[in-house]
Amino acid sequence: MRQRGAGSGLRFAGWVLVPLGLILAVGGIGYFFTHYQGVTVMSEAMEPTFRQGQRLIVEDIDADELRRGDVVLVAVPSRYEGRPVLQRVLGMGGDHVVCDGNRITVNGKPVDEPYVMRGEVNPAAEPYDVRVPDGRLFLLGDHRGNSNDSRFHLDEQSGSVAVSGVRGRVQGLAVPAATGALGALGILLTLIGTGLGIGGYVAGRSSRRPLAAVPPWPAVQ
Repeated sequence: MRQRGAGSGLRFAGWVLVPLGLILAVGGIGYFFTHYQGVTVMSEAMEPTFRQGQRLIVEDIDADELRRGDVVLVAVPSRYEGRPVLQRVLGMGGDHVVCDGNRITVNGKPVDEPYVMRGEVNPAAEPYDVRVPDGRLFLLGDHRGNSNDSRFHLDEQSGSVAVSGVRGRVQGLAVPAATGALGALGILLTLIGTGLGIGGYVAGRSSRRPLAAVPPWPAVQ
């Protein structure tokens, strides 16, 4: 007897899971490439936090998402030959940033900087006392002895750079968890759906094979 609809459930599951998986995978991958970019650290200015040659993930963010302590990728047309650099946000628009050579205060509060290379707060630079203009950022490298940052451009709007020059905020070395999970889930569902679809097709083909004819019983004398 021929079974009707054999494997149809598997095929239906495959038809559902494959498109869903593709949508999730493409969505996750597409979101990553439209909101994140990969960059290579090209100098020693952010050591020991980030070392030269490391690959980092940078997130595209709005200006109102910036916070003190963020490491940003920023382009300053008048500096660094126009190439984007990595630096840390110490002060934002309206902040009063002071360094006496041994410590930094922002709006009168000392800044804890465990990330600074060998604890050097301000080597090779004079003490400073600046007010950051609105819409701008005061930026420093973590390797203060090897960073051409806001300290050396105090005659240009207190050394600050325009917020509009920020290309993104460093997220670290790994793909953001939510984006990676979404893409991985999409790929997994696509593979499962493909497997179910193939299984349903094979089951359907098997059910349509005609049964072999059985010869009649021999006559009994």
